Amino acid sequence: MKADRSNQVPKARHEQLIVKELPDELLIYDLKHDQAHCLNETAALVWKNCDGHKTVDELRELMKENAGSPVPEEMIWLALDQLETFRLLDEAAVKPAQFAGMNRRDMVRRVGMAAIALPVILSIVAPTAQAQGSLLPPGTCCNNPNQCQSNNCVQGGPCGSQPNTKSCV
Repeated sequence: MKADRSNQVPKARHEQLIVKELPDELLIYDLKHDQAHCLNETAALVWKNCDGHKTVDELRELMKENAGSPVPEEMIWLALDQLETFRLLDEAAVKPAQFAGMNRRDMVRRVGMAAIALPVILSIVAPTAQAQGSLLPPGTCCNNPNQCQSNNCVQGGPCGSQPNTKSCV
């Protein structure tokens, strides 16, 4: 039984994102979750075309045109799964039963030789503003002023007895 069209039109999230397009990848910084994502060309193509109107089949056709060869349906589902995992979709498509519960490794196995063009998203969590300000307090051992809250690291203090150390003041 095929899912109806309304369940098969994923929509990319665009709010609170900073997007930078590069030749072979797309960088997305998520302001809401303080995460940076790097999408390879395959994942970027899927994300950019998740407009809430194109179906999964239409996304596969676009991918086929871009690759110049047939694209397994699993590749689209893998990309959509990653986009959903990293909260880059406002609306996700409902996976058909044959893909439900399938993990990334299973999909890679099914895709086979097309694995070279697999969608990949690398993600890192950026430190929050509060964490960035958590420098060493006065009286803590330091090696340079950039480590101290006061931006002042001097010889002596409680750390002066340890070789090659200074203290935040």
